[in-house]
Amino acid sequence: MRIVLMGPPGAGKGTQAKKLAEAFDVPHISTGDMLRSAVQEGTPLGKKAREYMDKGLLVPDEVITGIVRERLRDKSCEKGFILDGFPRTIPQAESLEEALGEMGIRLDAVVNIVVPREELIERFTGRRVCEVCGFTYHVKYNPPQKEGICDKCGGKLIMRADDDVKTVENRINVYEQQTRPLIEYYDRKNLLVNIDGNRPIDVVFEDIKSRLRGEG
Repeated sequence: MRIVLMGPPGAGKGTQAKKLAEAFDVPHISTGDMLRSAVQEGTPLGKKAREYMDKGLLVPDEVITGIVRERLRDKSCEKGFILDGFPRTIPQAESLEEALGEMGIRLDAVVNIVVPREELIERFTGRRVCEVCGFTYHVKYNPPQKEGICDKCGGKLIMRADDDVKTVENRINVYEQQTRPLIEYYDRKNLLVNIDGNRPIDVVFEDIKSRLRGEG
């Protein structure tokens, strides 16, 4: 099973990717993790990426794509993969298609997790993190026993700077601008599977699984 997983920030891609990877016995490939790994290992592409990251610049498409290509050629991907965080643009999608074509394989589906904007904002702005141990809570979905205090260590719960409404809305806007053309691109190729992500995690997971198996 070769899947690309899409969805806005806060849609639960990472959670679903891990569950799907386990269900289909294929690796969960996160672009962010791959990038950090390549940089830490000092691979040629990792060194290139580091040059941009150290300057606070976005890593160019050709570097990201090169790192993804290397990973997909790994033996662990022979049975398939769950790609999380890539592609994000049409050029990246075309490059991925070219790379897979060179390997004689193609994508089975592109799963797009859809969550209303208001819900995404609530998910982020309600998040609270312990400043001591880093454990995460949510004022609505996973509140601490005592407001503002961590159940685990008694530390103070704080709101991360990047969880304020303005920052969250900007992240969602950037995602929508970047990916709307990508959603249309994969829809035209009959690969797109839209999933309602505004439901409990396990319900979303079962829906994705059944759709991928052709049961839904």
